Amino acid sequence: MKAIQFTTTIPRYLTGLAIRKIAPSLLWHGVSCTNMRKVDEPALPTPEWVRIRTRLGGICGSDLGSIHLHSSPYFSPFSSSPFTLGHENVGTIAAVGADAQGWQIGERVIVEPTLWCRPRGFTEMCPACARGEINRCQRTTDGDLAPGLFIGACRDTGGSWSSAFVAHPAQLVRVPSSISDENALMVEPFACGLHAVLQSFPGDNETVLVVGAGTIGLVTLAALRCLGSQARILVVARYPFQADAARQLGADVVLQDGDLYADVAYETGATLHKPIIGKQVVVGGVDHTFECVGLDATLDDALRLTRTGGKVSLVGVPAITKNVDWSAIFLQELQLNAAYIYNHVEQITGRTWRTFDLALNLIETGKVDLAPLVTHRFVLDDYKQALKMHMNRRQYPIIKAVFDFRDS
Repeated sequence: MKAIQFTTTIPRYLTGLAIRKIAPSLLWHGVSCTNMRKVDEPALPTPEWVRIRTRLGGICGSDLGSIHLHSSPYFSPFSSSPFTLGHENVGTIAAVGADAQGWQIGERVIVEPTLWCRPRGFTEMCPACARGEINRCQRTTDGDLAPGLFIGACRDTGGSWSSAFVAHPAQLVRVPSSISDENALMVEPFACGLHAVLQSFPGDNETVLVVGAGTIGLVTLAALRCLGSQARILVVARYPFQADAARQLGADVVLQDGDLYADVAYETGATLHKPIIGKQVVVGGVDHTFECVGLDATLDDALRLTRTGGKVSLVGVPAITKNVDWSAIFLQELQLNAAYIYNHVEQITGRTWRTFDLALNLIETGKVDLAPLVTHRFVLDDYKQALKMHMNRRQYPIIKAVFDFRDS
């Protein structure tokens, strides 16, 4: 089968760093770390595992960060090369190991991609997994598998940027027949938004700023609204199609193409002050900011635009920062927290939820419809075109693009 793989070697990595500003499209032509290859379907690591036939494989911002070599080398010990990209998924079970009880060939499933203690073959959980905090697992380099935080970063599992990958039953979630493939595919990113919101749910009298209206920003907005938040929500959007999606999902105000600092000051009654050099200093601002991009500029804005004593939640994947002024954290006594993917112990309405189950329930019960966010579909052979189009969102209004294997 064909697969889009990432191969980490020092020569390939250094070559990529040298060419990414001059000719970024070469990053996925085999000169650097990313290329299409013919590979065997991954073997079942143990008889407990199943093989999944991919229906849709999502293109995530973290995948693009890896391809463009924007991801921090901090993550490199927690992956194993070569790995097939792709952790967002929906598929059908194509093969069942002898010990994979309760699952049948042909069932449509989504796979929670995190490779925590149970998929790695441990019967005694690490302290984090024992608490249900699988996103904090301490054994992501150990057990039955090569290192990898999740499917799509581990050489033994494959990933959804291919026609088949493998999964442990502890990762499987059945998809009800009433839910489309597109909504099922969106469960994984939606779970990230839900986890971020449930970690720090805003009060109804607060003003919230969502920085970024890509997939993660939009699912964070969707999580706020479908969980019942009545907060006043401002969303920063870069493109008109993102602004339209934000309004449809419940944004009160969309900030686009203006002076962001002046706009936030107008919406919150804050005052602006000009330092000797650099960005304006805000006195006042929003009560809570969800930073959903992870770039230096947006991280810096998130800190500056949040009021004294306010909260900043990091949802977008950051890298090594070079131009973030942390002075606002100190002077404003900001509360800063990070929301990393999802877990099995979300608390809402007196019940404990696996984040994936909560996401699926909210979609199934009609609280939210995320299928319209899947705006572009590609066959795997067109991966170069897909990646090229992601570099020019002004021309190509992509929110969520997927590789579609349903007719292959």
